Amino acid sequence: MPTVEIAAGRIDYVERGTGPAVVLLHGLLMNHTQWDQVIDLLPNGFRYVLPDLPLGAHATPMHPDADLSLRGLNRIIADFLAALDLRDVTLVHSDWGGGLFLTAYGLDERVSRIIALPCEAFDNFPPGLPGKMVAIATALPGGISLALRQLRIRWLRSSPLLMGWMARRPLPDALVHGWTEPALRDKAIRRDLLKYAKSGFPKPELIANTEALQRFSGDALILWSSAGKVMPREHGRRLAELLPKGELVEIDDAYVLSMLDRPQAVATAMSAFLFSANASAAPHNRTLES
Repeated sequence: MPTVEIAAGRIDYVERGTGPAVVLLHGLLMNHTQWDQVIDLLPNGFRYVLPDLPLGAHATPMHPDADLSLRGLNRIIADFLAALDLRDVTLVHSDWGGGLFLTAYGLDERVSRIIALPCEAFDNFPPGLPGKMVAIATALPGGISLALRQLRIRWLRSSPLLMGWMARRPLPDALVHGWTEPALRDKAIRRDLLKYAKSGFPKPELIANTEALQRFSGDALILWSSAGKVMPREHGRRLAELLPKGELVEIDDAYVLSMLDRPQAVATAMSAFLFSANASAAPHNRTLES
């Protein structure tokens, strides 16, 4: 994997293709492999860049003094775009939602378009039962290692307390083993995860940072899931209405990880957005059926 050095440490990433930059982010305790089922379905003519952010499934630990708060992680994303000199980026968000706050922190100068799959927004931190379980695991001595081992047991991770409400279909063992291996192997990876999870998420600040998206002037696709209990369906509509050039597209029969539940539908919606010259100036709703 290629790497790039930024102030917080070394970021591993994968990329393919040439053309306008599309940067695909991932969720907590996940990495770029979250997109494996979609990436081959996306159109040619774009440069797809997938960083492994320090969210617990990254192979290389950050510097011990790295700021891994929500603000710090936004700075890492901004520094990553700058280090690769990526401009006019389409930034694709999923699950943890922190990249949505680039505008609030004044760090979005390299981002021209947004695609947001189900992610934390407004006051939904930590989200649902899985988020509460992460909070408990990070508060208990040895809790993270125990939770990671539980994720490796198929019947346990299918519980709503773990991944049962994150993905509608069972997650493959190999995928989850890849996500959990770095933190089980390296205590410095667990340190990074704990720094983020324990950094604090004041709800008034989270709401204000989400509402700062009113200042984002680029095109935006809110690619939400119509089913699911972790990221409220209503938040997709609210985000689309908040963004000046927001469009809401709903994916049926999918939970938070819609790129795993419905990869073809996700790829179809993303491709249409990438090819479009301009998104609608006012939000409007569509639903992708099976």
